[in-house]
Amino acid sequence: MLSVQGSVSSQRKLSSGISRRSALRIGGLGAAGLSLPQLLKAEANSPANNRQRHKSVIMIYLCGGPPHQDMYDIKTAAPKEIRGEFQPISTNVPGIEICELLPGIAKNMDKFVPIRSMVGARDSHYSYQCMTGYHEQNAAAGGWPHFGSVVSHFEGPVTPGTPPFVSMCYTTKHQPYNEPSPGFLGLGHSAFSPKGPGRDDLVLQGITADRLRHRSQLLTSFDKFRRDCDASGKMTGMDTFTQQAMGILTSPELFNALDVSKESQETRDRYGVADETKPRGDAAPMCPQNFLTARRLVEAGARVVTVNHSFWDWHSNNFKTGREELPVFDKGISALVEDLHERGLQDDVTVVVWGEFGRTPKINNNGGRDHWPRVCSALLAGGGMKTGQVIGSTDRLGGEADDRPVTFQEVFATIYHNLGTNLDSERVFDFRGVPRSFIEPGVKPIAELIG
Repeated sequence: MLSVQGSVSSQRKLSSGISRRSALRIGGLGAAGLSLPQLLKAEANSPANNRQRHKSVIMIYLCGGPPHQDMYDIKTAAPKEIRGEFQPISTNVPGIEICELLPGIAKNMDKFVPIRSMVGARDSHYSYQCMTGYHEQNAAAGGWPHFGSVVSHFEGPVTPGTPPFVSMCYTTKHQPYNEPSPGFLGLGHSAFSPKGPGRDDLVLQGITADRLRHRSQLLTSFDKFRRDCDASGKMTGMDTFTQQAMGILTSPELFNALDVSKESQETRDRYGVADETKPRGDAAPMCPQNFLTARRLVEAGARVVTVNHSFWDWHSNNFKTGREELPVFDKGISALVEDLHERGLQDDVTVVVWGEFGRTPKINNNGGRDHWPRVCSALLAGGGMKTGQVIGSTDRLGGEADDRPVTFQEVFATIYHNLGTNLDSERVFDFRGVPRSFIEPGVKPIAELIG
């Protein structure tokens, strides 16, 4: 907390309750050119707060495959049936232009990195590659783990009351949009998912913390024989769940982080809000308010927070839908990245925004764009990366990577690098006993981002 010091007894107080001397000191901060964002950044970097500083990732999954050529890669020289209706606008980085419906990102382009040349996708409506870096075909025995589960396994929790991996994703009607499991890492590294009725269980209902601990001790004794005899590993996972539940129920950090009403109305308005009870298509609702929740969760100690946002499978009415969707997304994501910078978290929190593939260069007869796995885009920010640049390019029609193709694996290698996670510190085996690596041999972090 930013404190105002001074002896109440020895100083004359103003009508607001702040002493004249303290008011002058606050005024002196303003005179020195310190804005409120700078004060927040100074507070975040203070020794009192550094005890809980950690690296984290916020991943925003755009279910359905967003149209890269109508967002970050508008093709002004392409024929009308490919170029589309949206105009490009300049950003605050000379030479970079993006869609006119993304003015917030344009104003903050120095804090972002669009990747225009993502390759390696498949024509499959699933979150698997965006969440694991792999495809489901020929997967490791037990399944490739969600990257949040990988981080949970290698890094563990920052604080007892906040799980390392929190999913703010809604359950979608189209099942493959939903997040993959912890795979062969086991149930103990599943996401904590507070969306839905489970949130009511985050607080003690008339039970004291001491009484809860006694119940936990009884449970441990009762289950000891089953844990000793269990060969499936599920009871080990249950041990982790029990520990997480105890931490959650006996400390307020997680529940408080989920309560965005603790933020000022100005901050909530800055991110925007949409009706989370109304899914878009067969995917998720618009949920810019969850971008704010994600920021609060990483501040509370989460290492990975995932959010699924809206529905981007626009086979018809691409431009009408874009005019509805893009301003909401732009407002929320630009508020998130601005907020991270103002709070001094731009080096600690990596933001990744993407979908499972791109869209066809040619607009179809219904005014939409169809699936196009040959190239797609991503938007990155934070993480101490070299922002204010574009990585890669596509050809004149936006259908092929023309320069610097980037793979999903390279993005994940960058994420793990930013987190400081050493994936070589331990040999990990799948359910058949085969040693597995979470990054393919030879894949490195994106050099343009980390130097």
